[in-house]
Amino acid sequence: MPFARLAAATTPTCHIGFGLAAVGRPGYITLDRDHDLGADRSVETLRARTHELLDAAYAQGVRYFDAARSYGRSEEFLADWLKARPDVDDIVVGSKWGYTYTADWTTDADRHEVKDHGLPTYERQRAETAELLGDRLDLYQIHSVTPDSPALTDKELHAKLAESAAQGLTVGFSTSGPAQADAIRAALAVTVDGEPLFRTVQSTYNALETSAGPALAEAHDAGLTVIVKEGMANGRLADPHAPDALRAVAAQTSLGCDAVALALILRQPWAGVVLSGAATLTQLASNLHAAVVDLDDDQLNRLAGLAEEPGAYWERRAGLPWH
Repeated sequence: MPFARLAAATTPTCHIGFGLAAVGRPGYITLDRDHDLGADRSVETLRARTHELLDAAYAQGVRYFDAARSYGRSEEFLADWLKARPDVDDIVVGSKWGYTYTADWTTDADRHEVKDHGLPTYERQRAETAELLGDRLDLYQIHSVTPDSPALTDKELHAKLAESAAQGLTVGFSTSGPAQADAIRAALAVTVDGEPLFRTVQSTYNALETSAGPALAEAHDAGLTVIVKEGMANGRLADPHAPDALRAVAAQTSLGCDAVALALILRQPWAGVVLSGAATLTQLASNLHAAVVDLDDDQLNRLAGLAEEPGAYWERRAGLPWH
């Protein structure tokens, strides 16, 4: 498995990954995006920003990079960066299929992405990803599996995914929504020829949304690498939006709310990689300080009180505007 490479890495930040959701397209649901990106969000401006962030992340020890077909031009930006740096051969590259980007590089589209977990979409997007990333792709994930997803029951799709796995590609899935735990457990039961199909799971987990924790622990115990996304709750855990309890703990550590929020996830024994979704170099540097945050029992207890009911959390997330 490609994630075995991280086990041999010695940098403190090797288990913090960099996700391109916020910089691969002009519109996203992260708070304060206007401040972070400014008015110029042309393709070339965001390409340059992405490359700058990738350079900084790699230089500071980050070794997992995460894109998706629906993240605008994220795969293209990542592919360009890799081609210009052939000596970068110690990283793990992941992407996702299952959503099609439909915003046409605008921030005010009626729909920014369309979900489809059918076999034709997989075959189309697998070819599109291969054209850009070629053999640099290590991990291909089904994007945002929910308990009702046909990807959990489509045997023909499972066979195609197993073919890719037999050729060396790691096959995984991501989850979203208030029933993440149910989706994770259903995916763990998917087998092809008696062997588990999925080797990784990427789920939302943060101080406000902890409901997937027990299922992620089960996935880890089953041998899957766990990747955590949305550790900042789309900006709700960053200054100036962070809850008072998080602000107080951050003040005690003399680090940012973001570093504390990510450190809370890193300390979970099942967390293999925790993604930073930074859009600026300052945010990235602050996120990476999570690797050195040490939280005591009192601080952990205060942060535990921030967890919301999953339905309420996901309802609020669904209401966030695309900026």
